[in-house]
Amino acid sequence: MHTYHEPVLADEVMQLLGPQRAGLYLDGTVGGGGHTRRILERCSDCRVLAVDRDPDAIEHARLSLAEFGDRVRFLQARFDDAPLDSEARASGLDGALLDLGVSSYQIETESRGFTFRRGVALDMRMDVSGSSDARSFLAEASEERLAQVFRDFGEEPRARCLAREVVKRRATAPLASSDDLVAALAVTLGRAPTAQDKARIFQAVRIAVNEELEALEQGLPAIREVMNDGAVMVVISYHSLEDRVVKNAFREWSRSCVCPPVLMKCVCRGRPLGETLTKKPVRPSESETRNNPRARSARLRAWRRAA
Repeated sequence: MHTYHEPVLADEVMQLLGPQRAGLYLDGTVGGGGHTRRILERCSDCRVLAVDRDPDAIEHARLSLAEFGDRVRFLQARFDDAPLDSEARASGLDGALLDLGVSSYQIETESRGFTFRRGVALDMRMDVSGSSDARSFLAEASEERLAQVFRDFGEEPRARCLAREVVKRRATAPLASSDDLVAALAVTLGRAPTAQDKARIFQAVRIAVNEELEALEQGLPAIREVMNDGAVMVVISYHSLEDRVVKNAFREWSRSCVCPPVLMKCVCRGRPLGETLTKKPVRPSESETRNNPRARSARLRAWRRAA
């Protein structure tokens, strides 16, 4: 049976989030419910708004966390929509957590189409009930858009060549399976792709299909706006693109002035919105990565809203 991975950097999340007072906490990517469980066990009168765009994750977490009753409320949505929740707007959030990336369950369930194992139908949607899947993206995106995705999201040096190969192949038959995309990559590279090569390209397509960076760029300030004074936001990312968005957002929010240098006088907010709690990203320990190899690329950053 496929399972969700153990919660990554759980002790570090609890230390920074510090759920000690009665209040509402957001787990914007609940997955298997591991982090939410730690919050509810740590704080006996806390409540959690558990959000995930994947209906399978919501159902799994609902069963896993049933013992906590109405202390946890579930919402199937993208985390950038969570601040629209009526309770979050009314009472404010006393803390927020985003654990980005793909779960073990999603990768290991071949019908979800995230893996580059042979013969797997391309899908890659976090929410299988909506949005275009990977097959549609590869069939419809322009050559320019494909090249941009492979270059920016997959850091592929031959992005333009790979995009051209995808367009050439789809004119004859759609790229419907993992084998089709790997074959296009092999022709582009002139050799058999390594596991790392395939992982980068499949990651790039997944990010594009699910609009992951757009959700992050929109979600961070939206969540910040419904956080109460002194509340902490913790974000765990798994690749440099996500981490850069988080780092830059926290850095800007922690500055007292964000006016462009050409202005001689400050005309912006004139005060920091809060402070960054992690000068460098927190990484998992060697023992954690041994027990949970998927944690090895995790980077945690935290920020506290000003009181």
